[in-house]
Amino acid sequence: MKNLIRISLLIVFIVGSQLNSNAAEKAEYLKTDWSFKGPFGKFDRAALQRGYQVYTEVCSSCHSMKYLSYRNLVQSGGPEFSEAQAKAIAASFEVKDGPNADGEMFMRPGRLSDKFVMPYENEKAAQAANGGAYPPDMTVLVKARGGGVDYIYSLLQGYEDPPAGITLDDGVYYNKYMYGNKIKMSNQLSDGLVEYSDGTNATVEQMAKDVTTFLMWTAEPHLETRHRMGFKAIVYLIILTVLVYFSMKKIWSRIETEV
Repeated sequence: MKNLIRISLLIVFIVGSQLNSNAAEKAEYLKTDWSFKGPFGKFDRAALQRGYQVYTEVCSSCHSMKYLSYRNLVQSGGPEFSEAQAKAIAASFEVKDGPNADGEMFMRPGRLSDKFVMPYENEKAAQAANGGAYPPDMTVLVKARGGGVDYIYSLLQGYEDPPAGITLDDGVYYNKYMYGNKIKMSNQLSDGLVEYSDGTNATVEQMAKDVTTFLMWTAEPHLETRHRMGFKAIVYLIILTVLVYFSMKKIWSRIETEV
């Protein structure tokens, strides 16, 4: 029994030490105002369109979005590109299709119904091109990471030179917001890296916020609809409560109080 207690205490001590170590290593996330936060939050359409541009020009060479179709870029509550714009975006990519009448696969311009083009043929090809690391699909990345949008936003801006005493292997970079502070993805953002079509100044902070907003939409494409439904439900419940209150008051007013 004593040995069991000692083992249990040892496990608690080790786990506690590890948690304290992780807490010490991870910096507090950067904060910013997100338009979609709160019960009445909505996506900033311009930010979504800029975020798509950052994803396409910076992220899509490694990270896929296999659950998203080009037609989603038109839908209400999203970036809301015009249909003509979305068709032009889709047609700028080549999609493997087939087989044709000769039994051969062929390449064609993308259509609105097509899923986003994958950067690699398969997972093994992705790992081989990235030193054994698999770039995660970004469609629901915000929901798959603790800290959500604040974590992604901070991570994109968290690259620093490693502190004294910390050595990194080749192909590994220091990021103060990454769990363990080590990440295999190099710093992808720099001021002026993209030229926004709306003229917005493409600072690292702006690009990080825009692409994170876009990733939030890909993970929660019906967020605005849910907010509207929630608001309507609250109004309905308030009205129902008031009606029930006055109905009960009227009913009880007919009953004489016993002395």
